[in-house]
Amino acid sequence: MTTKQRAYLKGLAMTMEPIFQIGKSSLTPELTSAVDEALEARELVKISVLKNCFDDSRQLAQTLAERTHSDIVQIIGKKIILYRPAKNEKKRKIILP
Repeated sequence: MTTKQRAYLKGLAMTMEPIFQIGKSSLTPELTSAVDEALEARELVKISVLKNCFDDSRQLAQTLAERTHSDIVQIIGKKIILYRPAKNEKKRKIILP
């Protein structure tokens, strides 16, 4: 992913609300599969890490990206933004520059 593409995705994510929250139970298989499904449907997902989660946000983002085969767009504090293009080219909603 190029810097220009990453900047474009950051701009799209600015207006988004987090659709998942990671709490004290950290990464569960259910959460991972839910994020995977959301990436397939939306392509761009924002996740919030709650204060009661003692894991590092960067480590959580890296693990989630590996498990869902997605790219980390940005990590700001307790917010994680992931991107993965839809497998079906006709269903793609985000066209990268």
